[in-house]
Amino acid sequence: QVQLVESGGGLVQSGGSLRLSCAASGSIFSINAMGWYRQAPGKERELVARITSGGSTNYADSVKGRFTISRDNAQNTVYLQMNSLKPEDTAVYFCKVEVGIVSYWGQGTQVTVSS
Repeated sequence: QVQLVESGGGLVQSGGSLRLSCAASGSIFSINAMGWYRQAPGKERELVARITSGGSTNYADSVKGRFTISRDNAQNTVYLQMNSLKPEDTAVYFCKVEVGIVSYWGQGTQVTVSS
């Protein structure tokens, strides 16, 4: 089993910044990719950013140039630096870790951006 612990969410004003962290622990042999997804009320969960074990990244068009994903392989931790936040970024953010063919999800952390 793999456990994920997320932190860093909260309330911020429009234009502000937040940094999310997700630490993985447990039966980890090889993490293929780590990523962040978000789900706003009444909407489907969507990819925000993803980073592979080799460091390749991809981002949702809506966050390009504002968000940066990074990972610490030694600590099995993924980060999401969110700058220039907008009210439409308000959502529950979930960490996802891909270990082999199995995906694990964090419990989610709320990000609220006020206008």
